[in-house]
Amino acid sequence: MDKHTPYSLKQSIMFSHKVAQLSKALWKSVEKDWQLWIKPYNLNINEHHILWIAYHLEGASISDIAQFGVMHVSTAFNFSKKLEERGLLSFSKKENDKRNTYVFLTDAGEELLLKTLEDYNPTTYSVYGGALPIKELYGKFPEFSEIMSIVRHVYGPDFMNIFEKSLENIENDFIEEDGKLTIKSKTKANA
Repeated sequence: MDKHTPYSLKQSIMFSHKVAQLSKALWKSVEKDWQLWIKPYNLNINEHHILWIAYHLEGASISDIAQFGVMHVSTAFNFSKKLEERGLLSFSKKENDKRNTYVFLTDAGEELLLKTLEDYNPTTYSVYGGALPIKELYGKFPEFSEIMSIVRHVYGPDFMNIFEKSLENIENDFIEEDGKLTIKSKTKANA
């Protein structure tokens, strides 16, 4: 072992292998469930994710979408343009930033996003079902603090700030009524 490296090559390979295998298995399940969830709305995962990001950031640059959506800038732009063509997003400049183009949800985009949330059914999400034994045993879902720390070191604090803001928005903007998630107020800014 190199005196400057606090771990062995074998440990590094084992860690990398665990992360790769578990991440791929988890993503495969999430991807399948997500695609089934949004299929009735004629959306793909990138498009749905862009709608989410535009909602949470109340206007996001293409760079913001690429960063938080963990996608290439061209992917973020191309899917945003498709959403604009469908009347779900609009592109514009901000008064204080004329250099960047920002993406905003249209009323139709917000309505569609909120409809997907209202129609979400956790029993069809296999990862949620897989986490239920942990919730039953410990009284709460996994916190992911170690994974969040890794992601913070890989993607930086801005990524985690947006992630945490999205969780706060869900907590503050939505209520659960009759087993459905609904927005507290149609005008978030006035809430």
